[in-house]
Amino acid sequence: MTIIEFIYITNDPELARYAQDSGVDRIMIDLEYREKRERQAHLDTVISKHSLQDINRVRNVSHNSKLQVRVNPMHSGSEREINEVISRGPDIIMLPMFKTRQEVERFISIINGRAATSLLLETSQALVRIDDILRADGIDEVHIGLNDLYLSMGLDFMFELLSGGIVEYLATKIKKKGIRFGFGGISRLGRGVVDSRLVLSEHVRLGSQIVILSRDFHGRAKSLDELKILINLEDEIKKIRSYISYLSGLSEKELLQNSEKISHIVSEYVETQVREQPLSSMKDQF
Repeated sequence: MTIIEFIYITNDPELARYAQDSGVDRIMIDLEYREKRERQAHLDTVISKHSLQDINRVRNVSHNSKLQVRVNPMHSGSEREINEVISRGPDIIMLPMFKTRQEVERFISIINGRAATSLLLETSQALVRIDDILRADGIDEVHIGLNDLYLSMGLDFMFELLSGGIVEYLATKIKKKGIRFGFGGISRLGRGVVDSRLVLSEHVRLGSQIVILSRDFHGRAKSLDELKILINLEDEIKKIRSYISYLSGLSEKELLQNSEKISHIVSEYVETQVREQPLSSMKDQF
């Protein structure tokens, strides 16, 4: 059966504890802020306001889940930033927005085995240079970030990366190197512009092992008590794992049929919706 790790983004210790008790595999602190607002200013996306101190607060309650931290893209202060993050005890550090193998090698060199390395592939430059980037030693995993990658490529809809074969192209190369990979985020089962059941089918077909639980799993709640009223997180995660088990039993032909359904939905959506109105309706899928 396919095993996929779920990532839940939060800097709230109570919510982190609730998420791990509900079956989440990783809690992620998101420290990335450099140039992010400029890249995503026209989208209804979340710009996290997490801090270094949040790593300690969440680390104290992360007993069953791994703690992952997304840092800023490589910059002049990266060594200081990454060392400060490492001193607070994360299990995994994620590098966003890299464009070259040299950036990746510098990132890996700074970490120097003190945490697992995760690359968030989300630039057109990294896509084109993927073979060279994968020559770097010490890459533990690669996550394909659909949101910024589709923007970087000038596409209309992030799921064009699935329907157009870009995710499969990258997945094939990453897996060939024996490196774990994942892509994008998912909504709760049966929700989303592209039904999350179809997205999960692509995760299974392509051999993905990591996915982010989108803001749909936060329910826009302002507190843990409010979230519990809106969403039974443990139940939602159980539903997804059960569906992954079902998908794992399908034939390659059946999984390909699901892939074709995605292509049809994406093509229709781009023609009838995206080119006529803003992309705010896709906000809960990442």
